Amino acid sequence: MKQYAALAERKSFGFYMLIGIMILLLAGCSGGTVAGQNQSAGSASTTASEANGKSSDDKAQAPRIVATTVAIAEITDALGLDLAGKPTSTKALPDRYKDVPDVGNPMSPDMEKVMSLKPTDVLSVTTLQYDLEPKFKDLNINAEFLNFESLANMQKEIQKLGDRFDKAEKAKEINGALDAKVAEIQQKIQGKKSPKVLILLGVPGSYLVATEHSYIGDLVKIAGGTNVVQGEKVEFIAHNTEALQQSNPDIILRAAHGMPDEVVKMFDEEFKTNDIWKHFNAVKKGHVYDLPEPLFGTTGNLAASSALDELMKMLYPSN
Repeated sequence: MKQYAALAERKSFGFYMLIGIMILLLAGCSGGTVAGQNQSAGSASTTASEANGKSSDDKAQAPRIVATTVAIAEITDALGLDLAGKPTSTKALPDRYKDVPDVGNPMSPDMEKVMSLKPTDVLSVTTLQYDLEPKFKDLNINAEFLNFESLANMQKEIQKLGDRFDKAEKAKEINGALDAKVAEIQQKIQGKKSPKVLILLGVPGSYLVATEHSYIGDLVKIAGGTNVVQGEKVEFIAHNTEALQQSNPDIILRAAHGMPDEVVKMFDEEFKTNDIWKHFNAVKKGHVYDLPEPLFGTTGNLAASSALDELMKMLYPSN
């Protein structure tokens, strides 16, 4: 749509800062409770010295891994890996890490604390790479940014971690379960009409529209939905309710992050006071759903299977 293309062209640095703030408010970068900008950026972030240049002493040393997001900590736990440092978060972290030192929130880790832990591997995510990579480089900290911006990319990263830390079979097991869920979903959606879906991502006082390149957008695509926003290269765009109304979505999904209760109230007020929403077919038919934060984060996590099950109920409400 021309409207969406125009919006994308007007993005400024301030807009991307808003995305960063939204991720910061997650205070754990999308970790789930159950045991994203491109793939090359995430994979290339491992430095040559990290990948190939370690000395024999380094190879003999037990890995000291610092996980800076909840989603990563959940994956390292599933792989059976110990951590030297974990993210500071209000979300529950695996019991394995209860005595592991905190290193601050995902958006702004305490670099001095990270350095004091003498890590061999510092793990973050590509959605935070733009802000964090220069800070890590300034302190000569080799950090790797994992691509969790889609389910498939997350699975690739899980296998890479498994291969690196001698947990390859466990990684295959985790990915096998995710593959089985995707196959199950694909079987269920055979012959079904693809619903048109609008995804709104909100934090207190503001909301954006999620494209198919966002993690939630990827889950919607796997579940057979068609995102009403097409032709974009970014994860989120600014909203234009008139253009969105013309797209006529069958389903509206509202993802509330940071302070979920407050954001849901914000959405409710917006839908009540902005007259244009009553003209959406999804609103008329009552097909507006709030996505619970533990399952639906801004980056991939191990709650993906449960999230897909919940999406199926939302996208095909008459079944």
